[in-house]
Amino acid sequence: MRVGLYPDNFFIIAKTTTTMEKRIELEKRGRNPDQITELNLDNCRSTTIVGLTDEFVGLEALSLINVGLTSLKGFPKLPNLRRLELSDNRISGGLNALSSSTKLTSLNLSGNKIKDLDTLEPLKEFKMLRSLDLFNCDVTTREDYREKVFQFLPSLKYLDGYDCDDREAEDDELNGNDEDEESGEEAPDNEEDEGVEDEGGDEGEEEDEGEEVVGLDAIYKDNLDEESEGEDYEGAGDDSDEDLDEEEDDGEEVEEEESPARGKKRKMED
Repeated sequence: MRVGLYPDNFFIIAKTTTTMEKRIELEKRGRNPDQITELNLDNCRSTTIVGLTDEFVGLEALSLINVGLTSLKGFPKLPNLRRLELSDNRISGGLNALSSSTKLTSLNLSGNKIKDLDTLEPLKEFKMLRSLDLFNCDVTTREDYREKVFQFLPSLKYLDGYDCDDREAEDDELNGNDEDEESGEEAPDNEEDEGVEDEGGDEGEEEDEGEEVVGLDAIYKDNLDEESEGEDYEGAGDDSDEDLDEEEDDGEEVEEEESPARGKKRKMED
């Protein structure tokens, strides 16, 4: 075995030749198994699961890429496991060994020896499975492969990195993190925004009400002014009527004064 110039190179080479049991001990780093939530065992060597026990109850993400697995015999009960990487192994069946991991949302089996759809039947038990990768497996060459997989796995959103409409998924979605983002702690910010909007709305309503009151006062004042002007106009009309009455009275007096003279004249004529 050739050792590179950098110490890290030696560590990487040693890592690729470590058995699964020894690698698990290295990755624990003095922690108890139930305290570990993520475990990377890539490139260790084993044909079956060895050293991984039911004690890892808190495990949420497990990676076993290019380990040399031929089966999943000995796979432990991991009730909180959400993401499982098993790509580039030699697994041809036995997926029922994963049945205890009911919270599984992302499963990568690309580069394995899976040849037919019947091998995938145990995956029906995973009601939360959203992403399944079977790229470079023989089963993908079968007719109507994608349609049939989406049909018998109704919870599945992405198959080989694409949804049923051939739209490519984001990395977070493939890793099963899209649900975490949807249920993230954004609610308080939204509530604060709603509170600001409500306050702004209330202030806007108060301003509108103020404008309405001013408008009504102005209209009422205008009506009063118009009424007062109308009365003034009517008063002026009354004055003119009085003047006319006085002129008529003067006319009657003149006629009365003229009438006696006319009477005297008639008598003299007689």
